[in-house]
Amino acid sequence: MTEPAAAPEPLPLAGYTVAVTAARRREELGALLDRRGARVVYAPAIRIVPLADDAELVAATREVLASPVDLVVATTGVGFRGWLETAEAWDLPLVEHLRPARVLARGPKARGAIRGGGLVDAWSPESESSAEVLSHLLSGAEGPLEGRRIAVQLHGDPLPDLVSGLRAAGADVLPVPVYRWVLPEDVAPVRRLVGAIAGGGVDAVTFTSAPAAASLLSVADELGLRDDVVTAFGERVLAVAVGPVTAGPLDAAGIGSVQPERARLGALAREVVARLPERDPVLQVGPHTLQVRGYAAVLDGRIVELPPGSIAVLRELARRPGHVVARAELVGSLPGGGDGHAVEMAVTRLRAALGAPVVETVVKRGYRLAV
Repeated sequence: MTEPAAAPEPLPLAGYTVAVTAARRREELGALLDRRGARVVYAPAIRIVPLADDAELVAATREVLASPVDLVVATTGVGFRGWLETAEAWDLPLVEHLRPARVLARGPKARGAIRGGGLVDAWSPESESSAEVLSHLLSGAEGPLEGRRIAVQLHGDPLPDLVSGLRAAGADVLPVPVYRWVLPEDVAPVRRLVGAIAGGGVDAVTFTSAPAAASLLSVADELGLRDDVVTAFGERVLAVAVGPVTAGPLDAAGIGSVQPERARLGALAREVVARLPERDPVLQVGPHTLQVRGYAAVLDGRIVELPPGSIAVLRELARRPGHVVARAELVGSLPGGGDGHAVEMAVTRLRAALGAPVVETVVKRGYRLAV
């Protein structure tokens, strides 16, 4: 008699809910997470407003063209490319004007845009951060800064540290605002995400830009949920930033985050895969293996989706495997509260869904995992 084929191992993010706050390339990141089993929630925290028709960008470009430029700092690929393309559309000789200058790239995408525009990149920092660009310039590596004209392509925020640091060194800084980050036209998804974070309804939130992190915290402020959001990130919800620059607003708010070694979307998705399941140990419960994930349990390699009350009770029991947890304590773990009867119903549904004697009743005391 042929034995039935073993069930395939669950995908690494099956049972977890992961939020994507990105405005650009959100579908690409979402697909990477979805393929690994995650339930993906899209909540763009920002949108890009290009300034191609903006008088501010016209004025900034004309100021750059007014005299020779000694140094150029390109901070983003999309921004620097957009600036060159827009100047070409205006029939302004920006590329020729910048050709004698030393052009610094904050990261590889900016470097690609510099080369794609027919210019030569002179240097870029290992960290891909504006702070390292500033340190490099202040070190004298590009020569004295006093009186030199430096064009800085902004990337959605005014980069006050970089601009003020260069000006303090005596440079004539020309900020070029190619686009701005603003709240999305539809703020409902990011507001729902803030509520879900505060309530523990998501397991991880990904950030691919500092403005998105700052915007989410701003929405939390607006909703009066900032403290709850900070607490949730400190306890159950994992913040995953694509790099240290992106993590800046989180750090300032006291929110710890994890980051991949390379600031790339694929590496970001792999970081989520590495970090989420490792937080939830695989327990030996009698003859069974059990792992409690975000909204599901993995029992003997099988994913079992559970209602919110049941997963909350199971998570509480899994925190102290083998120990009796009183009904009164379990009431506190129920989403939205409840009473002893609600705990009993949650346990009944949990046992029915698992189909294995994993949860024991200890008469007049409570429940425990049967380890």
